Amino acid sequence: MLKNRFFDLALSKASGILGTRARLVLLLTKLGMKLQRVSWKDMNAAAVKEKFLVLGRISRAYASGHYREIPWKTMVMIVAALAYFVMPIDLLPDLVPITGLTDDVAVLMAVFNAASGDVDKFLLWEKKRSLTA
Repeated sequence: MLKNRFFDLALSKASGILGTRARLVLLLTKLGMKLQRVSWKDMNAAAVKEKFLVLGRISRAYASGHYREIPWKTMVMIVAALAYFVMPIDLLPDLVPITGLTDDVAVLMAVFNAASGDVDKFLLWEKKRSLTA
């Protein structure tokens, strides 16, 4: 999918993260903290932030056991993208203003697009669930 050795590292760790609920919850906690630290105004990227939030909600629903109607391969890609985002060292270190998140956004978009059918199914499930609550 992507030719990026840091994403390959995130992919190799994703199965282990998915295999243990506590590791997935820890990743989601780190995701939440990083999403708060990023200056989204500088990026002018509300849509990008929303995509990260959607992938986070999918992962949270998966971790809680509420939503399992998603292929394992898709979950591995999603977790790898989230892990890549929270890793302090990647292709373009996040310390570089604005451009430091460029590779993170590229990984996110590639995974989001590859998983778009499964993401749409999740969003539909989520909407139905909120209507019945």
